[in-house]
Amino acid sequence: GLHFDELNKLRVLDPEAAAQTAQLREECRAFVDKTQEFQKIVGGLIELVDQLAKAAESEKMKAIGARNLLKSIAKQREAQEQQLQALIAEKKMQLERYRIEYETLCKIEADQNEFIDQFIFQK
Repeated sequence: GLHFDELNKLRVLDPEAAAQTAQLREECRAFVDKTQEFQKIVGGLIELVDQLAKAAESEKMKAIGARNLLKSIAKQREAQEQQLQALIAEKKMQLERYRIEYETLCKIEADQNEFIDQFIFQK
């Protein structure tokens, strides 16, 4: 069970088994290196996905804020429109009062002019 290697050293392990063991060791190292590289890539991907998720959440919050602001502006405009409609109604009523008052004053003026004319003709 003793063997000599290429450097003429005494070995217990068969040279073929030693070569297979060395080859397996290299394959294992390559596998571990590839696994570590894969973990780095996956870690980078996870970090990127997290950043994108945070950015998407931020944009979502901005969109919600913009939508709420738009609703608020719409409500403000609706309230302002109602106020203006009430003001228009009030001004229409005031215009109608002024029109009636004007007509009344015109009638009074005509009556007074008629009275003056009659008074002048009597003298």
